Amino acid sequence: MVPLLRAGLVVLFAVLLLLQVMSLPGQFRHMAEQDPGSAWLRWPLTVGAVLGVLCVQVVLVCTWRLLTLVQRDQIFTTASIRWVDTIVYAVAGAELLLLCLLVLVGATADDPGFLLLVLLVATGVAVLGLVVVVMRSLLKQATVLRSDLDEVI
Repeated sequence: MVPLLRAGLVVLFAVLLLLQVMSLPGQFRHMAEQDPGSAWLRWPLTVGAVLGVLCVQVVLVCTWRLLTLVQRDQIFTTASIRWVDTIVYAVAGAELLLLCLLVLVGATADDPGFLLLVLLVATGVAVLGLVVVVMRSLLKQATVLRSDLDEVI
């Protein structure tokens, strides 16, 4: 099961890297050429999108490291909590980027559809972040219990 998950992480990381390096900059350049009135958005949107993809890539790398700890039967250690903390920070960074996009779209949009879509995604990312925080607290409790059990044995 772990090798299959790792293969999925590699494929997803590669696709995100391709998106980050080739597709996003080209898409926003094309947008600026098609609509010169919105050309000023090219660089803020490019930087924001590339940073958003970077947040997802950080989560993938942390997940890879957590899988390594699972394979070594070291998941209930402080090392795993550090990787989960990094996931929390990456999700928080993505949420901050989405909130900036929400403000930008809210200030310039004449159609509420895209604004609602960004709001939906921002809410979903916030909920995901809260789930990870809850899972982190459960991991921390399990780590304490595991160390207590190791002392007893």
